[in-house]
Amino acid sequence: MRRPGRPSGALWSHPDFMKMWTGQSISEFGSQISQLAIPLLAAVSLHASAFQFSLLGVVGFLPFIIFALPAGVWVDRLRRRQILIVGDAARAVLLALIPVLWATHTLRMWQLLLLQFVIGIFTVFFDVAYQSYLPALIEREHLVDGNSKLQLTVSVAQVAGPSAAGGLIAAITAPYAILADAVSFVVSTLFMVTMRHRETPPKHDDETPRPKMWPQVKEGLHWVVGHRWLRAIAACTGSSNFFSSLLFAIAVLYMVRTLQLSAFEIGVVFAVGSAGSIAGALVSNRLNTILGVGRTIVATSILFSIGGLAYPLAPKSFPLPLLMLGQALFGFGGVAYNITQVSLRQAITPERLQGRMNAAMRWIIWGTIPLGSLAGGAIATWWGLRTALWVGAIGGLVPFLPVALTSVRTIREMPRPVDEPTPFEAELLGGLEPEPSPLGVDA
Repeated sequence: MRRPGRPSGALWSHPDFMKMWTGQSISEFGSQISQLAIPLLAAVSLHASAFQFSLLGVVGFLPFIIFALPAGVWVDRLRRRQILIVGDAARAVLLALIPVLWATHTLRMWQLLLLQFVIGIFTVFFDVAYQSYLPALIEREHLVDGNSKLQLTVSVAQVAGPSAAGGLIAAITAPYAILADAVSFVVSTLFMVTMRHRETPPKHDDETPRPKMWPQVKEGLHWVVGHRWLRAIAACTGSSNFFSSLLFAIAVLYMVRTLQLSAFEIGVVFAVGSAGSIAGALVSNRLNTILGVGRTIVATSILFSIGGLAYPLAPKSFPLPLLMLGQALFGFGGVAYNITQVSLRQAITPERLQGRMNAAMRWIIWGTIPLGSLAGGAIATWWGLRTALWVGAIGGLVPFLPVALTSVRTIREMPRPVDEPTPFEAELLGGLEPEPSPLGVDA
């Protein structure tokens, strides 16, 4: 049964989705500027030490570890569109503070670190709400198409953004280039404000006290860990993130010191990977139609699993072709896999758990990234760069197994939403909630 008031045509004729997509496309390109300008500002203008410079990445990533789970609870308690608006508007203000402080000669490194951390907090809430809002905005049969379009923007921004950012920074300097990113968030906010779709606020009985934070956090974790498909996807994605982070933590260093590649040649390798990402975003919808949801997840996970072998196998005499092939497999397989598995997660999760599901998944699968980076640095320090690459490449062959050896591979099409019991019915049933069947119909 279709929800009332939803367009039945393609997403190109869905005005609210187009507004969200347009706003996010602009902010994605803007974010490429800050990703280059903020480190340059710290290194060149603020003369940051090596330790201070390394903290930039840490404080930007730390909010995802600290705040992801609580963010999921609040995303399920509040209207998600409002969280998106506040998230974009707040980041616009915080980014605009950087050029203001620089112009008044009061910007210090500790201020930049603090701003990076607070921006990261709003990014956490925005990202969790963003993935949770899409299933309420569009029909489930359009989730793959919607996620493909959103991911396509990210991939194109990663290809075109850095060169445009470099030119802008060269023209007006890093502090003032960041202002362009602030403007992009303002534009995104305006598109969100003009969206007509209004969510139904979560129901709450005034006579019943609001549930405490931790039990709701545990409910989201239990939903992910207890669901056979979500558990398999978390195991696949989390292990892949660990081994790919281990490999890429020292990949550039290996390409420079061992393979003696120039900056231009390294750029070509990653550009081919970005082109693969664009291709993955463009064909993921067709892959799902031809192969089915489960087989697409398995096939694309195999592709990015074997991509890492290109790094230790690349011959020193002529490494570029193999490196480009491996990076293309990473880009294509990783993006097509992410589009499909995120769409499946959104389709099978009850509306009231969307925020906590996305937060729990983000916390689990991103929590392995710093561990992998640390492991890559440690192995390279003790046993050498090539050994670390082999560990990452061989370990990276394992992640596809959780989805290939479970019922995930049998899913043919996006399942219908879960028929979720009321709290009273859930209590009578012992808290059990039904899972959709692999055939895409309710069991």
